[in-house]
Amino acid sequence: MSAHAHNHDHDHEHGEGCSVPVFDNRDLIVREDIMARAKELAQLITTSEEVDMYKKSERIIQGHEKVQSTIALLKKKQKELVAFQNTFKNAAMAEKIEKEIDALQDELDEMPIVRQFQQSQVDVNYLLQSIVSVIRDTVAEKLDVEAATKLEESEECSD
Repeated sequence: MSAHAHNHDHDHEHGEGCSVPVFDNRDLIVREDIMARAKELAQLITTSEEVDMYKKSERIIQGHEKVQSTIALLKKKQKELVAFQNTFKNAAMAEKIEKEIDALQDELDEMPIVRQFQQSQVDVNYLLQSIVSVIRDTVAEKLDVEAATKLEESEECSD
């Protein structure tokens, strides 16, 4: 049995001043300070222009009679489609309803307020993806620097 094959929560000593920390799964739970900062960042994001535009567009969409009636009709047609495909096994009728659904979806997509709402969704997603990328890249860069430093230190320890 190797020295690394058993479950423990102590450090292995590899020469003077060189140690490899070993983490128990309980140690991998996100630290409270990191979670607190993540919540602060989330709160800050909700005050961004992109999120503000999304909220405004969503409110307008929800109160827009034509948009809401078209969405309701779309949902009704989708239920009809499922019924004609699965229950009635009527391919011709299902095809007819699919064309009606496509026309309704096109009508919805052509409405300026819907386009604005869709663009606001894209903008918020882009913002979130950008933030995740910055965090990921910064952590990766830091790990690369630390790995290089630790490699240099371990080479000094092996002398």
